[in-house]
Amino acid sequence: MKRILLPAGGAVLATGLLATGLSGTAQADGDVANDPMARNTSQAVSVASFWLASNGAALRQATQYTWDSKEVRKVVSKGGYSPDGRPGTTAPTGESKSGGSAQNVNLPKTIGKVFFVDGSGKFRWCSGTAIQSNYRNLVSTAGHCVYDTDSNSPTMDNWVFVPGYYQGKAPWGIYVGKQAFTHYDFDTYEDYDRDYAFVTVYNGITSNGVKRVTPREYAGFTGPKRSWGGRHYILLSKDAGRLGDNVGGQGFAWNQATGKTVRAFGYPSAPHPDGNKPYSGVTPKHCYGKTTAKAVGAPWLKIEEHIGLKCAVTPGYDGGPWLMNYNNGKRLGYVNGTTSTFADQDGNDRIDYITSPYFDGETASVYNAAKNVWSGKIVGPRGELYK
Repeated sequence: MKRILLPAGGAVLATGLLATGLSGTAQADGDVANDPMARNTSQAVSVASFWLASNGAALRQATQYTWDSKEVRKVVSKGGYSPDGRPGTTAPTGESKSGGSAQNVNLPKTIGKVFFVDGSGKFRWCSGTAIQSNYRNLVSTAGHCVYDTDSNSPTMDNWVFVPGYYQGKAPWGIYVGKQAFTHYDFDTYEDYDRDYAFVTVYNGITSNGVKRVTPREYAGFTGPKRSWGGRHYILLSKDAGRLGDNVGGQGFAWNQATGKTVRAFGYPSAPHPDGNKPYSGVTPKHCYGKTTAKAVGAPWLKIEEHIGLKCAVTPGYDGGPWLMNYNNGKRLGYVNGTTSTFADQDGNDRIDYITSPYFDGETASVYNAAKNVWSGKIVGPRGELYK
């Protein structure tokens, strides 16, 4: 277990600390930091409108939150892990019927894309999954898909989760982020050994058709709307309910032994460092194998204690879950990692390895803080968006 220590008698002005702690937005309780996203229903309505407008045009314009190819290097193996407590698990919820024979991999309903606007104003996405929580409203993804390490903003703007996303379609609705929970060392020091996040989301929103309205009704409508040819239209919305009720929630596991078999899922899209682009980012892909038994280090990202998995995917996959004990029939397992970085172990300019933070008791503390927080809904009983 790594600790970042401040020098005695000195002051360290970490960029993340300046952006969050001094701005009064982030709060920390031990190892846990939390940042507000859409603070209230009015802000959540604005975020939902941003992505739903013009039939989801912004969703289709988004590109993967990619890595600089110079940071795709060979990672080094180090010593073993020292779990900080006993192994633990939280059981998953929900069950999906198998869509194929046992030898095929049935993709979990819980996975999808997280969409956001980064510090440079670009529409971006990563991978993520619904994970079990007391209120069935929680998303697991990478810390760098929530906190913008480039601009040092507290959190990404207009953050939403879309399970089962496909070419502008949101089959179970879109879910606006309300509060992000990360490890204090990532939020403050951008320590990639803690590159994980858990985000509470409001109830989902689905489109319920388009209605032509008067100019007065159009001016007073707060949700997605469009005007052309002198005519005014609004998008009718419907409360899609809680995330976990619709797609289920993966379990969670921590302080597990390495060398176990996992299935990793995500939406790869970016090209390899040599320019080859085998993935479109349209459909999720998976990898299967055993995690490394030794720690993996990447000093340029302050990484000392990652685990690794042989997997030839590309960015866009980051934030996706590593599922232990995956049941192919139920499409459920236990999140025991999340794709954080990409590596080229044989030096041929092709990614062949991915890494994840090791999930220990401190990870469980962040998860436990997030799983007990309620979000609420942003669509009223008559389909109106709350202000």
